[in-house]
Amino acid sequence: MAKAINNMDDLAIALQPVMKKMVDNMANRVYETLNFFLQRYYDSYDPIFYRRQYDFLRSGFKVDARIIRGKAVASVYIDVDYMSNYYGVTGQRVATWANEGLHGGKNLATNTPHVWDETMANTVDNGALLRDAVAYLRSQGFTVRV
Repeated sequence: MAKAINNMDDLAIALQPVMKKMVDNMANRVYETLNFFLQRYYDSYDPIFYRRQYDFLRSGFKVDARIIRGKAVASVYIDVDYMSNYYGVTGQRVATWANEGLHGGKNLATNTPHVWDETMANTVDNGALLRDAVAYLRSQGFTVRV
């Protein structure tokens, strides 16, 4: 059934479901990439002196897209509060070390990814999210020029 669009507000409201789905797809891509680099981080070092709790591995979170004040918004992040059982160090510090390629603040492996920076490099910086957004909009019948 066709919708009557009489003004820009009507158009914005009509586009919200499309935008919400597009943003959710983009957030899924970032979340999957973050989890890939979290796993690579864990795979890069096998601890000898302690048993892993895997809190950092499971610290990536995604909040599904929703409409806030007329805009489609989603979040992907490392929940530093989720990592509450580290001794003598905060979750924020653990996440910072991981983004510096360090394990426990030490350079213990040569192939350790910089978790968040590499996630951004492989989604935002390389244009993958933009390409995904354009492809999604085209699949919904929109003409998009880049």
